[in-house]
Amino acid sequence: MNTYTTSFDGALLKRGFWLYVCRIAYGRRSVLYVGRTGDSSSAHASSPFTRIGQHLGENTRNNSLTSQLKKAKLIRERCRFEMVAAGPLFPEQKPERHKSVRDKVGALEWALADHLKDAGHTVIGNHPSPARCNQKMLKQICRLVDSKLGALKRGR
Repeated sequence: MNTYTTSFDGALLKRGFWLYVCRIAYGRRSVLYVGRTGDSSSAHASSPFTRIGQHLGENTRNNSLTSQLKKAKLIRERCRFEMVAAGPLFPEQKPERHKSVRDKVGALEWALADHLKDAGHTVIGNHPSPARCNQKMLKQICRLVDSKLGALKRGR
C-alpha cells in the first residue's frame, strides 16, 4: 500500500472558459497536453479541475487525454501530471453565446499548442482551429504559461 498527496488552488473549481497545459512525465520522457474548458460536447464550460478528471476517466466520450496517452504508449498510472491553468478567460455563457466564445478559446488553444511546439516541447493531442485568435490575449497567456512551465521544470 502507498500514500500519495496532491494540492490545488480552490480557484480551479470556478466554471468558465479556461486554457490549461498538462505536463506529463513518464520516466525521462515528458510531453505536454493543451486543452480548454467549454468544449463542443456541451453548452456548458466546466472548471479545469472537473475537466482534467474527465480527461483521465473511463468515459470514452470525455477522456481525450487518456486516448492520447495510449497513442503515445504512456501508461497513465505510471505518469506524473502537473497542470497549469489560465483563466477563466471568459465566464460561462448562456447556450446561445457558448459556441462563439468556445470558438475564440479554441483558437487560443490551437495557438498556445503551436507556441509550445515552436519552443521545442512535444505536444500530444489534436488542436484544429480555423479561427483567428486575439493576439494580445495569446501573448499574455503564453507569458503566463511559459513562466509556470519553467517553474514546474525547476521543481517549484
